[in-house]
Amino acid sequence: MINKVVESFDAAVADVFDGAVILMGGFGPANGTPSNLLRALVKQGAKNLTLAANTPGMGRAPEGSKPFRKTPPNYDDGGILIQSGQVKKAICAFPGMARPGMPAPLFEKWQAGELEVEMVPQGTLAERIRAAKAGVGAFFIPTGAGTVLEKGKEKRIIDGRDHILEYPLKADFALVRAYRADRYGNCVYQGTSRNFNPVMAGAAKVTIVEVDELVELGSLDPEVIVTPSIYVDRVAVRKGA
Repeated sequence: MINKVVESFDAAVADVFDGAVILMGGFGPANGTPSNLLRALVKQGAKNLTLAANTPGMGRAPEGSKPFRKTPPNYDDGGILIQSGQVKKAICAFPGMARPGMPAPLFEKWQAGELEVEMVPQGTLAERIRAAKAGVGAFFIPTGAGTVLEKGKEKRIIDGRDHILEYPLKADFALVRAYRADRYGNCVYQGTSRNFNPVMAGAAKVTIVEVDELVELGSLDPEVIVTPSIYVDRVAVRKGA
């Protein structure tokens, strides 16, 4: 019997190894971030990770400080992995914002020489991940041509425009946030969580999905399943967290 549901978030990330490349779903604090999986990974302690995400996030603010934005309940982002010193490289479209009195772990680690940062245009980032999922060897794209982002990359003129060659962003683990799933791993999303999460599911050797609800097999309408079970390896249920 196929059952991809694991007993806990700790069990879901237990085999993440030092030096692993991690895809993290989400789009800032828009309720699409796998917060429980991230907390479990902090506890697990894997080091020298490469974290690829739209934005790693701001991490946790100092206790007692006033938040400058609304976040979902029980929210944490990939910034907690940077704060804990587990990330050696961040690949992102938006590094975050430095504000008075607020943490900016990516900038702080970067300036201290403790973190490598690779900036990638948002659409290029999504397409590099999708290319890994689809088995595309490489692709040309006009975004970034004529800027610092073309440094060291092959260029070609296509339809009269400069293009640069980009390669798939392959990963060892994808941490994904969905709304509902069944034990096979068929997933549906809610609202803004359908951003980077679906494209990341299946773009890594192991895809781990954090869901709000586990539903009976056959209860999901096939027309609304965005991530089919073939792309999912593990399902961890929030259980009201």
